[in-house]
Amino acid sequence: MTRGPLSHLTCAAIVASAPVLLGDDWPQWGRGPQHTGASPVVAQPLEAILANVVYDPFVDQEKAASGDDLLVHYPVPLLEGNAVYLGTKSGVYQGADSWGTQTWGVRKLEWRNGVLTEAWSVTTDWKPVPNGSRLGGWEPVFHPVLTGEFLWMPGAFGSLLQVAKDTGRITARIVPFQTGALNIFVAGGLAADGAGNVYYGALQLAPSQPWDTDSLGGWLVKVSPSGNATIAPFSNLVPGAPAAGDLCAASFSSEPLPWPPSSGAVAARLPCGSERPAINAIPAIAPNGTIYTVSRAHLNDRYGYLVAVGPDLTPRWSASLRGLLNDGCDILLPPSGTPGGCRAGSARGVDPETNDRPAARVLDQSSSSPVVLPDGSVLYGAFTRYNYDRGHLFRFAADGRPLASYDFGWDITPAVFSHGATYSILTKDNHYDVGSYCNDPAFCPVPAPRYDVTQLDPQLRPEWHVTNTTAENCRRGAGGQVTCVAAPPGGFEWCVNQPAVDASGVVYLNSEDGFVYAIGPGGVVRERLFLDQALGAAYTPLSIGGDGLVYAQNNGHLFVVGRGAR
Repeated sequence: MTRGPLSHLTCAAIVASAPVLLGDDWPQWGRGPQHTGASPVVAQPLEAILANVVYDPFVDQEKAASGDDLLVHYPVPLLEGNAVYLGTKSGVYQGADSWGTQTWGVRKLEWRNGVLTEAWSVTTDWKPVPNGSRLGGWEPVFHPVLTGEFLWMPGAFGSLLQVAKDTGRITARIVPFQTGALNIFVAGGLAADGAGNVYYGALQLAPSQPWDTDSLGGWLVKVSPSGNATIAPFSNLVPGAPAAGDLCAASFSSEPLPWPPSSGAVAARLPCGSERPAINAIPAIAPNGTIYTVSRAHLNDRYGYLVAVGPDLTPRWSASLRGLLNDGCDILLPPSGTPGGCRAGSARGVDPETNDRPAARVLDQSSSSPVVLPDGSVLYGAFTRYNYDRGHLFRFAADGRPLASYDFGWDITPAVFSHGATYSILTKDNHYDVGSYCNDPAFCPVPAPRYDVTQLDPQLRPEWHVTNTTAENCRRGAGGQVTCVAAPPGGFEWCVNQPAVDASGVVYLNSEDGFVYAIGPGGVVRERLFLDQALGAAYTPLSIGGDGLVYAQNNGHLFVVGRGAR
């Protein structure tokens, strides 16, 4: 079940890999298995751009295809010693509807005499799932991971490729699924635990109409350092979920606004589809070995679960994202019967789209992934439309009990800063310029936007906010020169999907305004440095090197920022 120049590789080529070595490196999404995005070092001042490397040559075409937005999820730069492992793209771009014509891979760059220099590059035969209504044009993430002597990256048909760090040579392919099983995709990025086991989600789609036909299978995959693969079907991991053919509540669609259409209205019920992994979610692993991942019904994103799995891939619990909220009509929305509110007479707290208690939704456009907190509880950010597209962030106990929620959680994996005997959670907190629950301004007027970064306490209560107030629209020219013009009022969106936080509690993140920011405790903007503007494009996580350099991304470029390179 291989293809192309990699077809000679088999599991027999596996050489045991040593455990994950953290130290002050950044070997995976969120830096460690818990995904806290926290560095043990203090970052350098944002004084200068020390390196500028192109990793996506198709940015101009991608933006032209989507009205100037860059709808791509990028991996975090992986750091080890003086080396940078950067996800890259090549091949041919023929539009979002055929993005599989691109080729993904990794470049290893090394600091040599203060210059970031390529050591090797390698490509994979991995392809993302095809575009469709569930993805809305958002290109899924390709995300490798570092362990011991190897870099691991997704391969074709749900496989995993082992790459020697010193040479860039692909030394093995692990094939968890039987030969001939087609249309299986590695869905989401790779994660590794402290022992060097690698985890990821895999999804098999129907060859025709894959997003309107039930999926053919979804699995959590574990690959040991010696190359042994174990798979667990999501149907076993979420035993309480509706069956694929059960009818699940959808939303109102053609009924006249405002919603709900009446106090007793019942939304349509349609087949749920099978439970399977969220397309971009990356598993998190607790210190006790529990794996946390995210599941959803293939045909209905309102039936999602946070899933806890033992190290042997046996299910521990699954927590439904339904029935946890009661903050719709007359609570997070304007009073019923007024613009932006529900229909007069609606029940308090319901979702106007369903006339039921709100369900947090697992959208495949999102890259939200679980975070294991220092006290063992777990964060996950999901989508809700009725509160102006802001979603909700949830905190669950280690046994699956819901503990708290905050009314922003859309496409964010928060960073976590431990201090004293407690911790704080750092997240973007965007107030979008969209109507409350519909796109008709006669019923859902568009409010003025506001774009915040917020720090939350363990109970998800705000500790501080800082608002983006950039008044200029800047661009970097081909020669590096920066030109700016006045920007419309309202500031720019924090579009990042995970910030990074250093040992002093300073959070680093990108904005659509093109700057990388350093925001200190109390919400004080300490520094910012212009990189390049790309609207809708800061779904670009940052990493912090062992020497304090900040590795940020924007507009298809890696920018290394600081005072001085290695």
